Amino acid sequence: MRGPLSGLLSTIDQLANFSQAEKIAATALILLAGVAAVWATRYVRPRLRRRFPQHVGDVVLFASLVGGALVATISLVVLWNQGTNAAQALDRINATAGKGFAIFLALAVLAGAYIVTGFVKKAIDRFVDGHDTISQHQSEIVYRVSQLTVYVSAVSIILGLWKVNLSGLLVGAGFLGIVVGMAARQTLGALLAGFVLMFSRPFEIGDWVEVDDEEGIVTDISIVNTRIQTFAGEYVMIPNDIVSGEKIVNKSRKGRLRIEVEVGVDYEADVERAAELAEETMKDLDEVLTVPTPKVVLKEFGDSAVTLVLRCWIDKPSARRQWRARTAVIESVKETFDREGVKIPFPQRELTGRQESGGFRVADETDLPEATADGGTADGGTTSGGVTEDASEPDEVRER
Repeated sequence: MRGPLSGLLSTIDQLANFSQAEKIAATALILLAGVAAVWATRYVRPRLRRRFPQHVGDVVLFASLVGGALVATISLVVLWNQGTNAAQALDRINATAGKGFAIFLALAVLAGAYIVTGFVKKAIDRFVDGHDTISQHQSEIVYRVSQLTVYVSAVSIILGLWKVNLSGLLVGAGFLGIVVGMAARQTLGALLAGFVLMFSRPFEIGDWVEVDDEEGIVTDISIVNTRIQTFAGEYVMIPNDIVSGEKIVNKSRKGRLRIEVEVGVDYEADVERAAELAEETMKDLDEVLTVPTPKVVLKEFGDSAVTLVLRCWIDKPSARRQWRARTAVIESVKETFDREGVKIPFPQRELTGRQESGGFRVADETDLPEATADGGTADGGTTSGGVTEDASEPDEVRER
């Protein structure tokens, strides 16, 4: 009983006995079958992906196409009696390279690496689904690193099959690494800092942060830099090495934010009552949280007032919610203090004068003495442009 391969080879051998017209018809049929096979892949591929893992289905489909192309090529060679020429060409290729089997193994290794990366992707996705602490961006970074590792290993195996001396490549790669490291140390530092940020996670996309005197919303975190959109609508790109070396303030990480507003109360006012009024006013505002409760603390003795610090909390922190809450606190506390008669002082300067008793004063025309030839006056004094010297006290300037 003949196997499928023996039957296929026997059928191919019979192609050599075809007439000229039959050869043309068979050639057209083979080419048409090839076009139909390529066209059918778009319908077969989704079914293979449903039945097998994605990468396995792709490899099966690719192997089928390669096998079909090989059968079609052999059939055409036998059909047109080009076997001798094909054998001679193969002998020349084998004599030149001598690596026919190595080529096949190299392709097999690459296909295996492709399949392995597919399984690695699925394993990482399953692991991430069970751990909420790992973001999608971090899982993508892990997958890319794993993919690079698999392909580098595959290339190393292929080079070994071709008996390439890897020591020279490794030495060259070492020197190249030193040169690249010296020339691009800042970029490499940003790359390393990017990996640190990926796994330390001081902030995530959408967080409200303050980094290197820049404040805004994080819109993107890459391996090289971090992008922040400021509240002025500007996009700021900060290298990751700077981000990792600066103080990072994350205002939205905990889901709530404390707001502080300072207000001064007159020294003659009842400070304790003013603090109670401010607390009750903040508790009635919809823009602030009731838990934790708003608090008022005394900060310092100012130049003209006792400074109170009004503290309240908002949830889901954002710049808009912060300014809304701050505006509401200032408006409501100001209105309450005005209604209850609590004075909010402000710096003032008062100028008071008193009767002249000395110093300089402007003389009238009748007060000017008659000048003499030697620059003096008839009464023995001196003049200076209509201003006479007199010992008087200056005006008093009082500031409060």
